[in-house]
Amino acid sequence: MADHYRFVIADDHPLFRGALIQATEKIAKKLDIIEAATFEETVAAVLAQNDTDLVLLDLSMPGVQGFSGLLYLRAQFPGVPVVVVSATEEAAIIRRSLDFGASGYIPKSVGAEQMRAAIRAVLDGAVWTPPDLDLEHADDGEAAHMAARLSTLTPQQVRVLMMLNRGLLNKQIAYELEVSEATVKAHVSAILQKLGVDSRTQAVIAATGIDAGAWPNEPPR
Repeated sequence: MADHYRFVIADDHPLFRGALIQATEKIAKKLDIIEAATFEETVAAVLAQNDTDLVLLDLSMPGVQGFSGLLYLRAQFPGVPVVVVSATEEAAIIRRSLDFGASGYIPKSVGAEQMRAAIRAVLDGAVWTPPDLDLEHADDGEAAHMAARLSTLTPQQVRVLMMLNRGLLNKQIAYELEVSEATVKAHVSAILQKLGVDSRTQAVIAATGIDAGAWPNEPPR
């Protein structure tokens, strides 16, 4: 294990970011950490650190809800491991996080020592999930199939899908992405083809359906 690491800690709760910093400070002799309170800040932080070693990501924070943020980070920065750190401990959510490319899933309820062990395991190339958790029976065939399709989207296509989910029109998406409407239409067409659906509404339903029912029951953080 290296003596110097660069982490991005992405969570909208400053107290928990502080707790994560304390939990990780003993992992290496030198540890550089960038804190991010929104998803936009998270992406900017990874871009600012070309040699980011790890992103610790909350699934729900300003600018993103559910798996779309994880999906985007894995598409945009495939060489940067992402570990989900969440209050949700449902096996189905953990299984889906792994399907979308997470290198680990750490519940916020674990102690600092176990959190350090989990992060060390990921840095060593392993995939870490809570022990004694049965993920084999936490899979839904239809959802897994759609997750595989979603994982084929390019970073820009993920961004377009996230904006479709917000109800933005092609013109508004083009403005935010600083591209032409024709480019947006091309992205939408590619998204529909990759997801195997016929309309943008069906694409949004397919994407949000993976999150359905998971987040309302999330315990307080």
